[in-house]
Amino acid sequence: MSAKKSAPVRPGNGQHAADSHDIIRVQGARENNLKDVSVELPKRRLTVFTGVSGSGKSSLVFSTIAAESQRMINETYSTFVQGFMPSMGRPEVDVLEGLTTAIIVDQERMGANSRSTVGTVTDANAMLRVLFSRLAKPHIGASNAYSFNVPSVRAVGSITVEKGNAKAEKRTFTVNGGMCPRCEGMGAVSDIDLTQLFDGSKSLNDGAITVPGYSADGWYVRMFAAAGLDPDKPINKYTKKERENFLYQEPIKVKVAGANLTHEGLVPRIQKSFLSKDVESLQPHIQVFVERAVTFAACPDCKGTRLNEAARSSKIGKHNIADVCAMQIDELAEWVRGIKVPAVAPLLTSLQDTLDSFVQIGLGYLSLDRPSGTLSGGEAQRIKMIRHLGSSLTDVTYVFDEPTIGLHPHDIQRMNNLLLQLRDKGNTVLVVEHKPETIAIADHIVDLGPGAGTAGGEIVFEGSVEALRKSGTLTGRHLDDRTSLRKSVRKASGSLKIRNARTHNLQNVSVDIPLGVLVVVTGVAGSGKSSLIHGSVSGEEGVVSVDQAPIRGSRRSNPATYTGLLEPIRKAFAKANGVKPALFSANSEGACPTCNGAGVIYTDLGMMAGVTSVCEECEGKRFQSAVLEYKLGDLNIAEVLDLPVKDAVAYFASGAAHTPTAHVILQRMADVGLGYLRLGQPLTTLSGGERQRLKLATYMSEDGGVYVLDEPTTGLHLADVEQMLGMLDRLVDSGKSVIVIEHHQAVMAHADWIIDLGPGAGHDGGKVVFEGPPADLVKKKATLTGKHLAAYVG
Repeated sequence: MSAKKSAPVRPGNGQHAADSHDIIRVQGARENNLKDVSVELPKRRLTVFTGVSGSGKSSLVFSTIAAESQRMINETYSTFVQGFMPSMGRPEVDVLEGLTTAIIVDQERMGANSRSTVGTVTDANAMLRVLFSRLAKPHIGASNAYSFNVPSVRAVGSITVEKGNAKAEKRTFTVNGGMCPRCEGMGAVSDIDLTQLFDGSKSLNDGAITVPGYSADGWYVRMFAAAGLDPDKPINKYTKKERENFLYQEPIKVKVAGANLTHEGLVPRIQKSFLSKDVESLQPHIQVFVERAVTFAACPDCKGTRLNEAARSSKIGKHNIADVCAMQIDELAEWVRGIKVPAVAPLLTSLQDTLDSFVQIGLGYLSLDRPSGTLSGGEAQRIKMIRHLGSSLTDVTYVFDEPTIGLHPHDIQRMNNLLLQLRDKGNTVLVVEHKPETIAIADHIVDLGPGAGTAGGEIVFEGSVEALRKSGTLTGRHLDDRTSLRKSVRKASGSLKIRNARTHNLQNVSVDIPLGVLVVVTGVAGSGKSSLIHGSVSGEEGVVSVDQAPIRGSRRSNPATYTGLLEPIRKAFAKANGVKPALFSANSEGACPTCNGAGVIYTDLGMMAGVTSVCEECEGKRFQSAVLEYKLGDLNIAEVLDLPVKDAVAYFASGAAHTPTAHVILQRMADVGLGYLRLGQPLTTLSGGERQRLKLATYMSEDGGVYVLDEPTTGLHLADVEQMLGMLDRLVDSGKSVIVIEHHQAVMAHADWIIDLGPGAGHDGGKVVFEGPPADLVKKKATLTGKHLAAYVG
């Protein structure tokens, strides 16, 4: 009996059933501040999510759609594999249908590990190492022989294999690595100034160690005593052997307060805890210590290349692997194109595609030996894109978080083309974005709002770009905003002279930066803006520098703790009630004993998603009930931490709760557009733009005559840029000098003085191509910036 073929099921219009799933449907999303949001997103289209910072864009796109897609993919693995993966809870949403595999390309900066370079994070180095192991002369071994992260190992010994008649056999074991033995593949050797580590006239118990984190009553000092050193004897009185043990003791086991600990000398401990990490990744006060106590110089053996002599001697043509990694990537791509060896053709093709992607995405000015920790957020995001450009995968959902960050208007067009290219391969592209140039290319727009924080979390518009312009929403009204040039520019009160700057790609740049005015430094990505300002201005006395490094924090950190606001509030509560300030901290004595001040109870379920539930004892308020009896004015500490910044400004301004120190900090937070944030909101729930502005508000408290701001409009909605410009004006009018590294044309138009670097990026940049008032830049239109600014101001 023959089987009867069943016809495909077709809906009423004759369409195949499989073709009917062309939307991603979200129903009842409640993550963070979302208010039961329901939306349908077209697949294989470019959808842009916009709205003021804090309106719920990231909560919808990243915390709901992308998070659920990744969680469901993780669940397809065996429970054994899931045990090694981060467990993810299901987002707060009723229905999510039509999801495809989500690939997230966020703006998190690359890990600042000293061993990580542009080449290692993109696999370009791995391919080059294979290429050299096949073609380089003299041949020195496999690809590991060209790796600066692999040390050479040699061992001889006997082994016994317990099988049949077991007998000992002599074996020789060798690994040919490329690591320079002197600097251990770091490219630099460090010399420690011992006088900066301790005060020889004091004993350990008197606080002789001057390294951050080494207090006289801490664990480290107790370990020195347990290792046999007299903690009451001044360091200068130590015998030669005691001093050797104090500074260079090999690791030994010691017992302190009943615990077995590993103890070692002060110098190796500092090398492991501070010097094995990239200096940029350390906390500011530790950076200051490292810069004072440690001098770094290029390794004299490998000349900074990180590689041993064998790896440096092995060449293809005239170049060893260090030479090609130091080339600018667009030049390296040409060098690879010139190698015609059929035996390695597939490898060359793959390497060529990767290098061409760098050039295509506007990063041809980088070199593969550039440490990944020195890349900006925008550069890091574009490097992550490189992996996906040549991918054969289709019907994937790509999720981008402000891909135009750090891009000059000239480069935004290039980024737009890449987003459209990904869409045209049959992928769904979801983009969180504020720039009108990217909003303009969207097939579909979802606008969230109407405000931020508790005033947001709703969808105020869905549809096309033209419909958005007519919609009357905040984004619609500001989409075609154009700033006019400043009518009259301020007069400089002096100048900051930079002479013959050569940091990175700068070509002997000499420039006078006017003081007492708003100066904007601009130019295409990679033209040398950050090299000029951070290399020659930041770090000088009286300069307050707010860079792009992200602020990090756990669920226990919030705007009140990060800005230092909690300290005056706690003291005010303590004074008003005649008790200790420590009672008013959820991380100290006032914490609810059940949840330890976290406000939630977390239950770990191994490889399953953990469960987080609100603490029943304190009902999520984080404090003991007795602490909540104490009031300042009409509110207890939990109610104060639940206030939005704008309400807290009024609350602490006068009356029984009048606290001038707290009021000043709150006013700064309101000035940078964070009036809607709750004081006790966990930092983990803040968007990238909100964290950047919180950092800005904190640095505003520092006393300095010159402020350096690195792209302060990051994460800002079109409507908020005006508020940011007002804040910059207030800083200048109060007598400060403000230098802003920025690409936003509204900020350029508002400047008193513009310094434009270029004309291109990398080797093609590093020169000052214009300096003067914005009106002259627009009139001449001689540079890329001038042309785009002229078009912007019309």
